[in-house]
Amino acid sequence: MAHRDGIIADALVRGRNVLDEAAAKQLVAECGIAVPRSVIARDPGDAAEKARRLAAPFVVKVVSPDILHKSDVGGVRLGLIDAKAVRTAVSEMAALPGIEGRHIDGWLVEEMGPKGEEFVVGAFRDPQFGPMIMVGLGGIMVEVMKDVAFRLCPITADDAGAMLDELKGAALLAGVRGRPPLDRGALVSALLAIGGGDGLMMCEPRIAELDLNPVLVGTRGLMAVDARIILDGSPARIAASPKADRTALETFRPLFEPATVAVLGASAKGGSALANTFIRRMKAFGYKGAIYPIHPSAEEIEGLPAYPTLAGTPEPIDYAFVALGAERIPGIIAEAKGRVRIAQVISSGFSEVEGGGGLEQELIATARSNSVRIVGPNCLGTYSPRGGLTFPEDAPRETGTIGLISQSGGLTTNMIKRGQVKGLLFSGAVTVGNCADVQPAELLAYYLADPQTKAIGCYVEDVKDGRAFFELARDGGKPIVLLRGGRSAQGRIAAASHTGALAGASQAWAALCAQTPCAEVATLDEFLDALLALQELELRPARPTRRVVMFGNGGGSSVLGADFLAAHGLDVSPFPPDVRARLEKLDLLPGSSVANPIDTPVATLQQDGGRVARQIIDLVYAQGRPDAIALHLNMSSFQGRGGVDPVDGIFGFVADAMAANPGAAHMMVAFRTDGDPGLEERKRAYRETARKIHVPLFDEIPELAKALAVVAHLERQLARSQHPRS
Repeated sequence: MAHRDGIIADALVRGRNVLDEAAAKQLVAECGIAVPRSVIARDPGDAAEKARRLAAPFVVKVVSPDILHKSDVGGVRLGLIDAKAVRTAVSEMAALPGIEGRHIDGWLVEEMGPKGEEFVVGAFRDPQFGPMIMVGLGGIMVEVMKDVAFRLCPITADDAGAMLDELKGAALLAGVRGRPPLDRGALVSALLAIGGGDGLMMCEPRIAELDLNPVLVGTRGLMAVDARIILDGSPARIAASPKADRTALETFRPLFEPATVAVLGASAKGGSALANTFIRRMKAFGYKGAIYPIHPSAEEIEGLPAYPTLAGTPEPIDYAFVALGAERIPGIIAEAKGRVRIAQVISSGFSEVEGGGGLEQELIATARSNSVRIVGPNCLGTYSPRGGLTFPEDAPRETGTIGLISQSGGLTTNMIKRGQVKGLLFSGAVTVGNCADVQPAELLAYYLADPQTKAIGCYVEDVKDGRAFFELARDGGKPIVLLRGGRSAQGRIAAASHTGALAGASQAWAALCAQTPCAEVATLDEFLDALLALQELELRPARPTRRVVMFGNGGGSSVLGADFLAAHGLDVSPFPPDVRARLEKLDLLPGSSVANPIDTPVATLQQDGGRVARQIIDLVYAQGRPDAIALHLNMSSFQGRGGVDPVDGIFGFVADAMAANPGAAHMMVAFRTDGDPGLEERKRAYRETARKIHVPLFDEIPELAKALAVVAHLERQLARSQHPRS
């Protein structure tokens, strides 16, 4: 450790933010990664003399703080057969236009590395998530193919193995076209040496970027034949992550269950002011605590006694809804004299606008000196059915099991209202806006500790505390669904390494989802559908979902649905012959198929109130061994066929089968219509029926498939987090 510190400190003292290659390789060697034997020479003659201490063939490289990419200026020579060739190479390179006149520290003379396939191992510090590690095909292939995989540090052996499995070139490790297998274990060990819990990136915060390229992986062992390490002499300190414990619950209890609410910005004349609307909605929602309008002169607002300052209310304030002009808010918070626990600042005009950053800093400094936590600014409010708190109109009063954190107020309103149509119920929903004080990770800690919350949804754009978010998600034990804005943003640092150049926001979030029980989706509908599935289903980490049985009516819809499920990593394989034989004995009408998907004509389902569906479902549970059953019905096809609607009966059969086979398979339903208003109205009633028996209902099979794929992913990730391998 002392030698490692000395290498880095020496470079920083000399004002260099890049280790020379010899020093970088020393650092790497101290981590247990093999590097070539080498010497540093002053000039051509010294290089020839020192080469005689090594074994040919040789490599010679220029060592200069002015030259970062040696190959670009001709500063690398390979395959030199003897000391004379080394002398000649140094002489020739010294005269090259890209080298001559530069400050030269010396010439690195080293033994050629052994034969092996070229890989790259890299690492860098993501501005949001902290240290990350990369592996991929090396040499120039990393630039051409960009066949790489990323993870957030620290990684485990399982993480390292999964990274290798992601590579398109993973087959090289197993041996292809007659080549022997490579030493996969050595590459895993190298990844852990750089990115593991005791690895270089976790123990040495002064390293900003690192590239080992190429790393030659052979049949036994590996060797890093080039190393580049970029330093940061003043690395940012990583704050301690919030804990998902009773402290988190107590900190944010005033937000989710406020006993007293103050409202700032309401007009005595009423009207459509946001704060007036908030008071009216709170009263209509049935809030049972005290609401205190704050106004400098009014005696009454919206039928409630008003008070001139936050310091003058009869009781201290748990939650303040602040919708004033931005420049007035710091002074108002100061007047509270510590009598407010949480203030949600709805107003805009802070760091989201040019020149507003200073006002935001003033707001937070004032709040901290008065022991007030600030949610926002530039947001819409909080929705908490358990606490009687709402900002959307006519939101559900029933407390659900889905916690929501969102950096968009308008989108949150859509989530609550569109979720309501789907039968989605929230334990809470907080809009966080600029996140000037309260961070998404702190609210994540609350939901992870909250016994009412079963799963968590997050809409994020710019998470400042990515490291805390990662650590909480990794250890929290609850599923999280992510919808992310700004996904097209490219690399956020001026990277000098391959690793930094290839790493953007998407890689960090993809790594998060590969290492924690998080799943990222692309659209608002996918977000709500995934949360609906998590609301209704009990996840099975011990037996992650893979095999799916489809049953319904629709012919081509069944085929397309099976294709869609398979495209999302789910198995819709045909039943074995014995199961098919039992299904065929049910004497289904002509046109039926029992291979999986099970497809039955409309008339079959209409017979005897759809009782054949009960026989099929029972047989599938008993013999098909499914992880999930995807029931899909084209409701339009029941129109004009004798008026028989078997859906109620089928729901009854489903409920009975689920009760008789608890936890055996996830049950999901897709009810398709042609848009007929009458059918859509009936579907709304069926949604409530489905919710009562904990069956998520979707409009189309693709929506069901995407939600089920999220469930499967989260089950696998929860299994990993419960049984980590270091």
